[in-house]
Amino acid sequence: MAQDQVQYGAIRTAEDLGKLVRAHRKQRKLTLETISGLGNLSTRFLSEFERGKETAELGKVLTALRTLGLEVVVQPRGHAPLKPPPEPEGGSHA
Repeated sequence: MAQDQVQYGAIRTAEDLGKLVRAHRKQRKLTLETISGLGNLSTRFLSEFERGKETAELGKVLTALRTLGLEVVVQPRGHAPLKPPPEPEGGSHA
């Protein structure tokens, strides 16, 4: 089962990012067509992005990541992963 798990972490190349995104999408049993419709992106763009296209448009890449429930975190190289900020107190009330 370890092969089925996506290895999240540092990304150093467009190919690394594409492979991670593809594995994440497939693990969730989502098709390129589904992501295309949800993110208003072409399947051609998504396919090229997943194959590591170096010149993929940044705005579209961020849209694809957001559509898949992923986010970009930038931090100094070699540091421990940053923790998300704490939720504000008194947030939503049911």
